[in-house]
Amino acid sequence: MEKITTIDSTAIPIMRDNIDTDILIPKQFLKNILKTGYGKNLFYDWRYEKPNKPNPDFILNKPERQGAEILISGENFGCGSSREHAVWALKDWGFRVVIAGGYSDIFYMNSTKNGLLAIILPKDEREFLAQAPADAKITVDLPNQEVRYAGKTFHFDIDPLWKHKFVNGLDDIGITMNYEQQIEDYEAKIPSFN
Repeated sequence: MEKITTIDSTAIPIMRDNIDTDILIPKQFLKNILKTGYGKNLFYDWRYEKPNKPNPDFILNKPERQGAEILISGENFGCGSSREHAVWALKDWGFRVVIAGGYSDIFYMNSTKNGLLAIILPKDEREFLAQAPADAKITVDLPNQEVRYAGKTFHFDIDPLWKHKFVNGLDDIGITMNYEQQIEDYEAKIPSFN
């Protein structure tokens, strides 16, 4: 998993509540078992007028919004089905952080396990951040648990274990590999039945 400490990036605001996983990545695109290739279909039904014809009015299609690593949104982000593909699509598009008013439990866990930092901020703070111009940088400082923009600082909470994992770039496999020698020592003591 890629480490996240401080991210300075432009942002994309999609200030809608209840954006579900089918909006993030529709069911017809769930055929791939890899974690890549989903970004082109992120927000597919909003992003395209018809197949392969981008909607020029949708914010992800605007040239000045390309390269943003922060998504700012409404309440109950990632609700609906438990598809992990929704997180894969956000990451594949280039998002590293989502700032919302809340998340479905399954989406939040899928995010943490896949290296997408899901931050909860109150509505007034999100609305302030959403007003940032397309070229303005917002800072997400995970060690200090702060989001900073235009002289304002907003604190966010995160479980200390997840913070440790993000800051050190550790997923569950990476943590297990920290115990590789102990695992090998244990396995060496298991009798062979050959």
